[in-house]
Amino acid sequence: MCSTSTVDKATSRNGERPDPATIIQQMDTNEDGKLSKDEVQGPLKNDFDKLDTDSDGFLSLEELKNAPVPERPARGSGQGGRLNGGR
Repeated sequence: MCSTSTVDKATSRNGERPDPATIIQQMDTNEDGKLSKDEVQGPLKNDFDKLDTDSDGFLSLEELKNAPVPERPARGSGQGGRLNGGR
């Protein structure tokens, strides 16, 4: 069982490439060494079909190693996250 914060740490680390082995270890709930669409969250779930290059319905360690770094907006930029003067 993994918490959302654990998953967040695995899937985004200040714009750096996440460690594929760590992602599998933390998200692989049935411990079969690969990730199904039901096991993944966030950018992996959104891009699952694109990342599943052999179209077997699973993300392997090799597929995760070859996956592009997910693009995420920098934290603290813009006005997201906090209300500005209650407006």
